[in-house]
Amino acid sequence: MEDESSTKKKSGTTFTTKFALPKVLLVGTEIHGTNSLSLTASLSELEGLAKTADYDPQAQMTQKLSRIHPGHFLGKGKLDELKIAVEHHEIEAVIFDDALSPTQNRNLEKILSCRVLDRPALILEIFSRHARTRTAKTQVELAKLKYELPRLSKMWSHLSRQRGGIGMRDVGETQIQLDRRLIRSRITKLERKLKQLETEKKTQNKRREETYTVALVGYTNVGKSSLMNRLTSAGALAENKLFATLDATVRKIRHNYPYPILLVDTVGLIDKLPHDLVASFKSTLDEVRGADLLLKVVDLSHEHYREQMQVADSLLTELEADSIPSILIFNKVDAIDDLDIIREAEARYPGALCVSCKTGEGIERLKSEIDICYAREMISWRLELNYAQMKSMPEIRKRCIVVEEEYGPEGAILHLKLFPHSQNQLRELLHLEPA
Repeated sequence: MEDESSTKKKSGTTFTTKFALPKVLLVGTEIHGTNSLSLTASLSELEGLAKTADYDPQAQMTQKLSRIHPGHFLGKGKLDELKIAVEHHEIEAVIFDDALSPTQNRNLEKILSCRVLDRPALILEIFSRHARTRTAKTQVELAKLKYELPRLSKMWSHLSRQRGGIGMRDVGETQIQLDRRLIRSRITKLERKLKQLETEKKTQNKRREETYTVALVGYTNVGKSSLMNRLTSAGALAENKLFATLDATVRKIRHNYPYPILLVDTVGLIDKLPHDLVASFKSTLDEVRGADLLLKVVDLSHEHYREQMQVADSLLTELEADSIPSILIFNKVDAIDDLDIIREAEARYPGALCVSCKTGEGIERLKSEIDICYAREMISWRLELNYAQMKSMPEIRKRCIVVEEEYGPEGAILHLKLFPHSQNQLRELLHLEPA
């Protein structure tokens, strides 16, 4: 893996400074009945996460466990083997694919004499780097503080001396007690700020009540942002990197319909997503729950795509979004040389669409399917108007599709296609009796 570098210019001369990426060793375990992905797939994903966070994976170590050791997670023999590997490869950090307790984390760092991270900490680190908006930054900081709070004994053990004086809550308060109090205070402020941001977002979303919302969902790095760019020319950030997109991006799919179709790109899903992160990103994930249609995007070229689908479906169930109508989309078919893989997927999942954001294959068919789902939500309405009410025709055309118009001596009969809520709005506008 190449080193990071920075370039500086001075007096017409260019200087390039290289920084070696921290060497890390990855540790994966297979614990009976707890793994969503296979050990190989999960470790491969962990390697991708490590590279995204600018670490340089040097080696991997695996172990099958019947039970987790409460003190240091791994068995003693494997721990001794890990210590030798750390010294041999000159490892600066060991990254575990599973969540570690604060005690396990602290004990492992003492034994291995290097920094120890677990999967939740690594994901939080990546999210922290990629957060751009106020909401995302607040969500990530809140999740990080909740993760760090029980680990303060590890982080600040060298500051456990007592402090006292004016302004202190307790005379003789230890540094760690002060730090915990400050973090709890900060958590309270962030939670209050997040509620305010959620209120602002709900106010903004009221303007979208008369829209049909389509949400892109799926495992991280399956090409959701690329698909959004294909469907809307949105220019959304699309990188071959895990969690390149954190904030929900909303763009309009332009059609000659009275109600806009909005496409929402959401944060990618991943196995073993930290609970505090899911809780903090509730407002962002609400975009999924509030959608009229889900586009479930799958990277068909990925070796473990079926396992990723299972993880994504499980998280959607947890978000109570599994009952929303959906279209299954197999992306990146251009990267598949073996056509049997495509045929098998189409046979196993009838109705799924195969597309390529790179070549545009299948995109027009996908747009047609979205139109069909859109039209399916609409109802037919035969509306009789006198000529005095015909002055409201501009407002009627804004709220529905006029399929046919029949004019007579006393007025007109309109055959309309519209959403149920628009029918109620038109009844109020035209002063008609409720249905």
